Order: sequence, then C-alpha cells, then structure tokens
Amino acid sequence: MRLVETEIARHDWKSMLCGCAGSAEHLARDLLRLAGRGSGQEPSHVSLEEHVWSPVVLWEPAPAVTSVALAVLADDVAPAARQWFLDLLQCVVAGEGTDGESARRGLDLPELCRGLALQGLRLLYEEVMSNRAPGTVSAAFEILTVVEPDRARLQRVREIAADWLPVCCRTGLCDDDLRVLDC
Repeated sequence: MRLVETEIARHDWKSMLCGCAGSAEHLARDLLRLAGRGSGQEPSHVSLEEHVWSPVVLWEPAPAVTSVALAVLADDVAPAARQWFLDLLQCVVAGEGTDGESARRGLDLPELCRGLALQGLRLLYEEVMSNRAPGTVSAAFEILTVVEPDRARLQRVREIAADWLPVCCRTGLCDDDLRVLDC
C-alpha cells in the first residue's frame, strides 16, 4: 500500500458530513481516482468543489483531504495527479469559512488546513525547487505564500527560483491575497 492509500485509510470518511449533504464516504473513492489508484490505475479528474470546498466555505472533510494531498506530494504519482492535488491544496488553504455544523463544534477548517499544510513545508519547497512543471511550481509557491511564516526564507527561494517562477510569484503579486483566487 502506498502513502496515498495509507493516508486515505486513516480517515473515517463515512462519519464526515460532505458538502453535498451526505456522507463523505464517496470522497475516499474520488481521491483514489484522482491519484490514479482506482480501478483504471490512471489518474482521473474529479471535482471536489461543493464536496470539500467552495469559494466561500470549507466542509468537514477539508482537513482530511489536505492530509491526503500532502501524502500525494510525498508519493510517486502521475504529473496530472500531482497538479490536481496541488490545485486542491491551494483551494483549501485559501479557504475563508467553515461550514455551519463544523463551526458549531468550534472548528476553524481554514486554519486547520493551513496548519496541516504548514507541516508539509518541505514537500512544498521541494516541489518548487524541483521545477518539474510550471503549474506545480506556481501552485506550490502560491501555497507557500499563504502558510510559510518565515517570509525571509520564502523571499530567498523566490530569488533562487526566479527563472522558473511565473511573473506573479517572482514579483510578489501572489503574496497579496491568495484567497481572491477563483478556486
């Protein structure tokens, strides 16, 4: 079993309330498909909008999905899957609100997701410095602009990676407010 499968298996998806108002149990299968671990073994894009995140709110499964996204970065997955999970991670760290039920339980889902992403700083920096693909480099760097508390380290990496960072990352435009992204 690989890291992705192990991380997905750690979570009790059935007991989580999905943004679609049902159980989040289907997310385990969706995440496996997205990672290319489903029946076809090829990554298959699955939108998790309105299940995990929306432009205004995150739902209960968001922290678990954040952990899965970080496991993907540490695992050997197809480039398309890596890009999709970085895009997903970008959307959850940019989250601003918590669904009503989770908020009543005292959870701040955006803050929980950013805290989990902070634990994956090394993975995010590795993605930037690997220069594997422009999309993954920019997504990883933009996530770092949200979660990295050491702004001097972020600036140093910006300078080192300037040749392969997109203009918004080189100039700091993406630092202003990632939360305005149209996830």
